[in-house]
Amino acid sequence: MLKKLRNKKTSKRILIVLAVIIIPAFAFWGFSSMLGGPEGSGYVGKISGRSVSILDYKDAVDAVKNMALIQYGDNFSQMKDSLNLDSEAWDRLVILAEAKKRKITVSDKELTSFIRDYPFFQNNGRFDEGLYAELLQFVFQTPARNFEEQTRQNLIISKLYKEVTKDIKLEDRQIMEEYRKINEGLSLTYIAAIPAEFAKDIEPKENELKEYYKGNPLQFKQPLSYNLDYVALAKENTSSEKLKEIFISFKKEGNFSKTAQALGLETKETGLFAENDPIPGIGWAPQILGLIAKSKAGEYLNPVEMDKYYYILRVREKKDPYIPEFSAIEDKVKAAYIADRSKQAAKEKISACLNRLKSQSQQDPRSINLEQSARESALKYGNTDVFKYGSYIEGIGASDIFWTAAEGLKNNDFSGIIETPGGFYIIKVKSRSPIDEKKFENEKAKFSEMLLLQKKQENFYKFLEELKTKSQKF
Repeated sequence: MLKKLRNKKTSKRILIVLAVIIIPAFAFWGFSSMLGGPEGSGYVGKISGRSVSILDYKDAVDAVKNMALIQYGDNFSQMKDSLNLDSEAWDRLVILAEAKKRKITVSDKELTSFIRDYPFFQNNGRFDEGLYAELLQFVFQTPARNFEEQTRQNLIISKLYKEVTKDIKLEDRQIMEEYRKINEGLSLTYIAAIPAEFAKDIEPKENELKEYYKGNPLQFKQPLSYNLDYVALAKENTSSEKLKEIFISFKKEGNFSKTAQALGLETKETGLFAENDPIPGIGWAPQILGLIAKSKAGEYLNPVEMDKYYYILRVREKKDPYIPEFSAIEDKVKAAYIADRSKQAAKEKISACLNRLKSQSQQDPRSINLEQSARESALKYGNTDVFKYGSYIEGIGASDIFWTAAEGLKNNDFSGIIETPGGFYIIKVKSRSPIDEKKFENEKAKFSEMLLLQKKQENFYKFLEELKTKSQKF
């Protein structure tokens, strides 16, 4: 059947929908292809000790691109810039390598049946061979043999997913807990010690700052930094051949500024930037950072395609991590000192308050009044509106840590110290909006199905991350 599909002559008619979702082919720049080397020469990494060729990697990128086309359809052109096809392609190769180890296969019969059941290959409820050929040619821009092999791999991945997640089950207790997280509402009263409010009273002397600097040198360590020379070439005005010629000119001449001037190109310099920062003038560019991490000062990078430009870059400077002199970063040291001391003061203050509350509770639990305790401790007191897990509490932040702490508290209980990025809190439940038990029973089956799917996806993601520790992408 597969052979028959491949040999079927393509119909002459062009579907209107193709004009909407047709996309340009993806371009990939490897060093060997730039210099006219043989297609597929070289490697992009290793998976479980085995080298992955550029050709295999390109096939994987084409496969995840086609999967995205199937998923998003007409919206693919709007979504493609937000997709990380590079990362997804590598994940695909890692998963397929594991499936091969487990000897997971898909027969021609399974593959044929699956392709024939795709609704977009059907006309009036039946598989249409002419439509199949047209979509492959004009939308997926992929030969039938390649598309069929990609689909076989997709089915293999699906079988591996089922094998890895088949033993995941949910207990009624878990279902109820997760349902309550989403549906139960809480409101709180709280005492807060906010470090920023203590900062205004801290005025460090120079000798204190120097001592702090000496005692915390790694806190001020500057990361590995780079400085790049580059030129940006508009893609609409630059053919592949022209890009290749320009790149060879830079490599041959060796003098970046001189070559650029001779070619009538504007050179730019990024200035030093940290290895995990956006590149000045270019922006977030993981593919460039990956290249410069393996390069030395003075070396040229392979041309990089981003958005509307091709970039030709040279590593001008590579500065190893270092700790600046105190005089150069005194302001930063002062800010760090104040932040550290104000946090310490806030924690000490609320710890003392908590100890008094515990002592008072031992004598008479019903006498606990957070507002009064906050006033006596010169701390902030407040209360929240009703909120749910996964929401945002006005003036405080994410609700999850507060919901989890409050969920186990009884009516007269107060919490221990809850630390957040913004400060320290002691909470007490003000009110509860319990779940509707009848509604839960009605929704339990559907909710359980969605929760089980989520747990399986989480489990498979962890499984994939473990597999990736055995891989190395160059």
